[in-house]
Amino acid sequence: MRPRLSVLAALATGIGIGLAGCGQQPPVSPQARQGGQADTSSQSGTSPADPAASWADGYCGAVTHLVRTLSNLPTVDPTSPQQASLTSSRLLTSVVGGIDETVAGLDRLGPPPLAGDEQARGELLHDFASVRQRADQVRQRIDSARDTDATRAALGEARSTLDEVAKLDLLKALDATPELSAAGKRAPGCQQLVVPPAPQ
Repeated sequence: MRPRLSVLAALATGIGIGLAGCGQQPPVSPQARQGGQADTSSQSGTSPADPAASWADGYCGAVTHLVRTLSNLPTVDPTSPQQASLTSSRLLTSVVGGIDETVAGLDRLGPPPLAGDEQARGELLHDFASVRQRADQVRQRIDSARDTDATRAALGEARSTLDEVAKLDLLKALDATPELSAAGKRAPGCQQLVVPPAPQ
Protein backbone atom coordinates (compact mmCIF):
# COMPACT_ATOMS: atom_id res chain seq x y z
CA MET A 1 0.00 0.00 0.00
CA ARG A 2 1.23 3.51 -0.80
CA PRO A 3 -0.31 6.66 0.72
CA ARG A 4 -1.28 9.56 -1.49
CA LEU A 5 1.75 11.61 -0.60
CA SER A 6 2.62 13.15 -3.94
CA VAL A 7 1.40 16.32 -2.23
CA LEU A 8 4.51 16.24 -0.05
CA ALA A 9 6.89 16.18 -2.96
CA ALA A 10 5.04 19.09 -4.55
CA LEU A 11 5.07 20.95 -1.26
CA ALA A 12 8.80 20.53 -0.74
CA THR A 13 9.48 21.65 -4.30
CA GLY A 14 7.15 24.62 -3.95
CA ILE A 15 8.68 25.89 -0.75
CA GLY A 16 12.16 25.34 -2.17
CA ILE A 17 11.38 27.49 -5.19
CA GLY A 18 9.82 30.13 -3.00
CA LEU A 19 12.62 30.29 -0.47
CA ALA A 20 15.30 30.34 -3.15
CA GLY A 21 13.73 33.48 -4.60
CA CYS A 22 13.20 35.55 -1.47
CA GLY A 23 12.67 39.16 -2.50
CA GLN A 24 12.28 38.26 -6.18
CA GLN A 25 9.20 36.12 -6.65
CA PRO A 26 5.50 36.71 -6.04
CA PRO A 27 3.89 34.63 -3.27
CA VAL A 28 4.17 30.88 -3.84
CA SER A 29 1.50 28.54 -2.60
CA PRO A 30 2.53 24.97 -1.77
CA GLN A 31 -1.08 24.01 -1.23
CA ALA A 32 -2.28 20.89 -3.01
CA ARG A 33 -5.83 19.65 -2.82
CA GLN A 34 -6.70 16.01 -2.70
CA GLY A 35 -10.29 15.06 -3.13
CA GLY A 36 -12.08 12.25 -1.39
CA GLN A 37 -10.25 12.29 1.91
CA ALA A 38 -12.91 11.95 4.55
CA ASP A 39 -12.26 11.76 8.26
CA THR A 40 -12.14 8.01 8.59
CA SER A 41 -11.63 8.10 12.34
CA SER A 42 -15.41 8.30 12.86
CA GLN A 43 -16.72 6.57 9.74
CA SER A 44 -15.46 3.03 10.03
CA GLY A 45 -17.27 0.56 7.83
CA THR A 46 -15.45 -2.45 9.26
CA SER A 47 -17.05 -5.25 11.22
CA PRO A 48 -16.42 -5.84 14.96
CA ALA A 49 -15.77 -9.44 13.93
CA ASP A 50 -12.70 -8.25 12.01
CA PRO A 51 -10.50 -6.60 14.68
CA ALA A 52 -7.47 -6.35 12.38
CA ALA A 53 -9.44 -4.39 9.76
CA SER A 54 -10.97 -2.20 12.48
CA TRP A 55 -7.51 -1.41 13.81
CA ALA A 56 -6.22 -0.69 10.30
CA ASP A 57 -9.17 1.64 9.71
CA GLY A 58 -8.35 3.55 12.91
CA TYR A 59 -4.69 3.67 11.95
CA CYS A 60 -5.47 5.17 8.56
CA GLY A 61 -7.88 7.61 10.20
CA ALA A 62 -5.04 8.84 12.42
CA VAL A 63 -2.63 9.14 9.50
CA THR A 64 -5.23 11.09 7.54
CA HIS A 65 -4.87 13.97 10.03
CA LEU A 66 -1.31 14.56 8.88
CA VAL A 67 -2.08 14.06 5.19
CA ARG A 68 -4.92 16.59 5.43
CA THR A 69 -2.72 19.09 7.27
CA LEU A 70 0.02 18.80 4.65
CA SER A 71 -2.53 19.19 1.86
CA ASN A 72 -3.66 22.53 3.28
CA LEU A 73 -0.50 24.21 4.54
CA PRO A 74 -0.31 28.00 4.74
CA THR A 75 1.15 29.85 1.79
CA VAL A 76 4.85 30.76 1.84
CA ASP A 77 5.37 34.38 0.79
CA PRO A 78 8.92 34.82 -0.62
CA THR A 79 8.57 38.51 -1.52
CA SER A 80 11.05 39.37 1.22
CA PRO A 81 13.15 37.47 3.76
CA GLN A 82 10.91 38.82 6.52
CA GLN A 83 7.72 37.59 4.88
CA ALA A 84 9.29 34.26 4.00
CA SER A 85 10.36 33.90 7.62
CA LEU A 86 6.92 34.72 9.01
CA THR A 87 4.99 32.49 6.64
CA SER A 88 7.46 29.61 6.90
CA SER A 89 7.15 29.73 10.68
CA ARG A 90 3.38 29.39 10.31
CA LEU A 91 3.84 26.51 7.90
CA LEU A 92 6.12 24.62 10.29
CA THR A 93 3.69 25.26 13.14
CA SER A 94 1.01 23.57 11.02
CA VAL A 95 3.30 20.61 10.31
CA VAL A 96 3.96 20.16 14.03
CA GLY A 97 0.23 20.37 14.75
CA GLY A 98 -0.56 17.74 12.12
CA ILE A 99 2.06 15.37 13.53
CA ASP A 100 0.69 15.90 17.04
CA GLU A 101 -2.85 15.04 15.90
CA THR A 102 -1.69 11.88 14.16
CA VAL A 103 0.43 10.74 17.10
CA ALA A 104 -2.48 11.36 19.48
CA GLY A 105 -4.71 9.26 17.22
CA LEU A 106 -2.17 6.43 17.11
CA ASP A 107 -1.78 6.57 20.91
CA ARG A 108 -5.56 6.29 21.37
CA LEU A 109 -5.64 3.39 18.92
CA GLY A 110 -3.05 1.37 20.81
CA PRO A 111 -1.09 -1.62 19.54
CA PRO A 112 -2.38 -3.80 16.69
CA PRO A 113 -4.43 -6.88 17.59
CA LEU A 114 -1.95 -9.26 15.99
CA ALA A 115 0.99 -10.49 18.01
CA GLY A 116 4.38 -9.29 16.84
CA ASP A 117 3.09 -6.33 14.83
CA GLU A 118 3.86 -3.56 17.32
CA GLN A 119 7.47 -2.90 16.30
CA ALA A 120 6.64 -1.03 13.09
CA ARG A 121 4.11 1.17 14.89
CA GLY A 122 6.74 2.00 17.49
CA GLU A 123 9.26 2.83 14.77
CA LEU A 124 6.78 5.15 13.07
CA LEU A 125 6.05 6.95 16.35
CA HIS A 126 9.81 7.39 16.80
CA ASP A 127 10.07 8.80 13.27
CA PHE A 128 7.24 11.23 13.99
CA ALA A 129 8.89 12.38 17.22
CA SER A 130 12.20 12.97 15.45
CA VAL A 131 10.70 14.98 12.57
CA ARG A 132 8.44 16.94 14.93
CA GLN A 133 11.41 17.94 17.08
CA ARG A 134 13.35 19.00 13.99
CA ALA A 135 10.43 21.06 12.64
CA ASP A 136 9.94 22.80 15.98
CA GLN A 137 13.64 23.56 16.33
CA VAL A 138 13.81 25.04 12.83
CA ARG A 139 10.70 27.11 13.52
CA GLN A 140 12.36 28.53 16.63
CA ARG A 141 15.50 29.36 14.65
CA ILE A 142 13.41 31.13 12.03
CA ASP A 143 11.61 33.13 14.71
CA SER A 144 14.85 34.15 16.41
CA ALA A 145 16.83 35.05 13.24
CA ARG A 146 17.83 38.71 13.35
CA ASP A 147 19.62 39.26 10.04
CA THR A 148 19.22 38.26 6.42
CA ASP A 149 21.94 35.62 6.42
CA ALA A 150 20.55 33.91 9.51
CA THR A 151 17.06 34.04 8.03
CA ARG A 152 18.18 32.48 4.75
CA ALA A 153 20.04 29.72 6.59
CA ALA A 154 16.99 28.95 8.72
CA LEU A 155 14.73 28.93 5.66
CA GLY A 156 17.09 26.43 4.01
CA GLU A 157 16.66 24.23 7.07
CA ALA A 158 12.89 24.56 6.69
CA ARG A 159 13.06 23.05 3.22
CA SER A 160 15.28 20.23 4.49
CA THR A 161 12.76 19.54 7.25
CA LEU A 162 9.91 19.31 4.75
CA ASP A 163 11.98 16.85 2.75
CA GLU A 164 12.19 14.73 5.92
CA VAL A 165 8.41 14.88 6.33
CA ALA A 166 7.96 13.84 2.70
CA LYS A 167 10.10 10.75 3.30
CA LEU A 168 7.97 9.48 6.20
CA ASP A 169 6.49 6.05 5.47
CA LEU A 170 3.06 6.70 6.93
CA LEU A 171 1.78 3.20 6.24
CA LYS A 172 4.82 1.45 7.72
CA ALA A 173 2.79 -0.30 10.42
CA LEU A 174 0.32 -1.68 7.88
CA ASP A 175 3.01 -2.90 5.51
CA ALA A 176 4.92 -4.59 8.34
CA THR A 177 3.18 -7.96 8.01
CA PRO A 178 1.05 -9.68 5.35
CA GLU A 179 -1.83 -9.94 7.85
CA LEU A 180 -2.00 -6.20 8.54
CA SER A 181 -1.46 -5.37 4.88
CA ALA A 182 -4.45 -7.54 4.04
CA ALA A 183 -6.44 -5.92 6.85
CA GLY A 184 -5.67 -2.50 5.38
CA LYS A 185 -7.19 -3.60 2.09
CA ARG A 186 -10.41 -4.46 3.95
CA ALA A 187 -10.50 -1.10 5.76
CA PRO A 188 -12.48 1.62 3.93
CA GLY A 189 -10.44 4.42 5.48
CA CYS A 190 -7.20 2.99 4.19
CA GLN A 191 -8.39 2.84 0.60
CA GLN A 192 -8.59 6.65 0.57
CA LEU A 193 -4.87 6.82 1.28
CA VAL A 194 -3.79 4.43 -1.46
CA VAL A 195 -2.65 5.55 -4.88
CA PRO A 196 -4.39 3.53 -7.61
CA PRO A 197 -1.98 1.43 -9.65
CA ALA A 198 -0.72 3.06 -12.82
CA PRO A 199 -2.39 1.82 -16.01
CA GLN A 200 -0.39 -0.78 -17.87
